[in-house]
Parts: sequence; structure tokens; C-alpha cells
Amino acid sequence: MNKFLFVDLDDTLFTSLPKCGADDVLEPVAFLKDGAPISYTNGRQRAFIEHFAAGMTMIPATARNRDALGRVRLPFTSYQIIDYGGIVLAPDGAPDPVWLARMGDDMATALPGLRRAMAVIDAYAERAGLAMRARLIEDYGLPFYVVVKDPDKRSERLDPVEAEAVLPWLADEGQDFCLHRNGNNLAIMPQRLNKVRAVEYVQARLREQHGAIMTFGMGDSRSDARFMAACDYAIIPRGTQLAALTVEAL
Repeated sequence: MNKFLFVDLDDTLFTSLPKCGADDVLEPVAFLKDGAPISYTNGRQRAFIEHFAAGMTMIPATARNRDALGRVRLPFTSYQIIDYGGIVLAPDGAPDPVWLARMGDDMATALPGLRRAMAVIDAYAERAGLAMRARLIEDYGLPFYVVVKDPDKRSERLDPVEAEAVLPWLADEGQDFCLHRNGNNLAIMPQRLNKVRAVEYVQARLREQHGAIMTFGMGDSRSDARFMAACDYAIIPRGTQLAALTVEAL
């Protein structure tokens, strides 16, 4: 039986330098556009990748866009799920046309709400004297989600933005959208944009090709839980947001 690991990347298979342990033996695995390393694997992560790559096919399910994924040095040879599930890349690296058309329709419907969310965030930030501004994240010509970060990486500055601007908007005119928050990253996404839809689509394609399959899901954050639940088995790295909400809370 063919086995597939659907896996988030950042803070799951590798980590940015500030989050690495002082005693870890690190190797760079993800890079900025100028070639500078931005994320690293430790020994346990490298052993995990080697072990699972030998016995199954790894399929990334990541928020990264195509350009950012291309700067990750890991052996992906099958489907690739990027942009929080907005784009599915076929094994040849081209966007899956069926999924692209489906998401094109969904994101066209979502675009006015995304623009409104940006306006709400920017208006609040200006009133509060905050330097942060919302950005619309696009890939392959499609708008996907809105993200805001504190430029000084002081994530606590996002707390009032979330509580006083984003959550009231979501409860009122933004009910077709959802919030994803993990550290210094606050994103507003359409409900139709989620990794689980893309994972289930790819699983169906794989079953058409291989018959019965076994699937594993792995991720670090709350937003990964749904796609992991769509797999036969779930793997949660220790010390992550999702671990704190589940196994570490028991």
C-alpha cells in the first residue's frame, strides 16, 4: 500500500533561528531571495525527514507560495499544496487546472471581503499609532488572504488589533472569513481557503492513481488540525501551538 505524509513545513520540519535550541546542530534548509538562510533543521528533524522519506511520499501542505517553496531544499517529488491550500501543484510542478479553476471562482467571491478586512486593520493601526499595515497575499494571479505582522516582531502588539478590530469584524460582516494567529502572524482567510479541502482533493487523485492508500498528517498549528484529521494518522511536534492545545494539555 502506498503511503503519503501530508506535512506543514515552517515550525514542523524546520524552524527559524530564534526558535532553535542553543545546543542544536543546525543545517540551513530554507533561504531568502538573496540566498541567505532563514530556517534550519536540527538533528531530530533531519532524522525524521530521512526516516519518512525512505518509506513514503512527502507532500507539503504549506502557507508558502510557489516562490518561497522553491527556496526550501527538501525532496518533494509528488503533489505540493501551497498558499494555505489555494494552489495544488501537480508532480510536474504545474498548477492543477481543475483546482485552479475552483479556487479562482472562490477567491473572486472573497476578494471584496479581503479588501474590507485590510481597510479595517489599517484604519485601526493608524488610530492606534501602530506601524503595521495589512497585506493582500496573492499567487498565480489569485488573491488568497490578508496578513499583518508587527515590523519589530513584537507579537503582543497584534493582540489589540485582533481583539478590537479583527474579531468584531469577523462577528459582523466578516462571517465568511476566519482568523489564523500564530505568534507574530495574524491572517484573515476566506472560509473556502483551507488546507483540508486541498488535502482531500489530492487524496482523491492519489486513490484514482494507486487504489487504497495510507495517509499521515503532520503540523504545528491550530490551522493544521483539520487537514491532519482528514488523514489516517496525525503527528504533532513537541513544543508547538497544536501540541499545547492537545497532547500537552492532557
